[in-house]
Amino acid sequence: MLKELNPLLHSQLRLAIMSILLSVEEADFVYLKEKTQSTAGNLSVQLDKLSEAGYISIEKSFVGKKTRTACRITPVGHEAMKEYVATLKTYLQGL
Repeated sequence: MLKELNPLLHSQLRLAIMSILLSVEEADFVYLKEKTQSTAGNLSVQLDKLSEAGYISIEKSFVGKKTRTACRITPVGHEAMKEYVATLKTYLQGL
C-alpha cells in the first residue's frame, strides 16, 4: 500500500514555497510573492499554515518604515520535504 502524500505539502502554493526555501537561506515575502505569483492574502495564509506546522520560521522586522517578513525552512521542514519526495518517488516507481 502506498504511503499518503503529506497533505500540507501537497498544496501547489505550499509546495512551491517550500521548494523555493530549500534553495535559499531565506526569502522575504515580496520575493516569495513574486516567485509564486500568488496574491498577498493567499501567500500570507499559506505561510501561516507552514509556520504553524513548524516547517518554516517567520521573522518580521522593519527596514526603515516598511515591514519585512523573512522566511526560512526549519529542520522539521527539511525532513518533511525529504519524506514527501521519497513518497512521491514510490508513487512514480509504481507506474
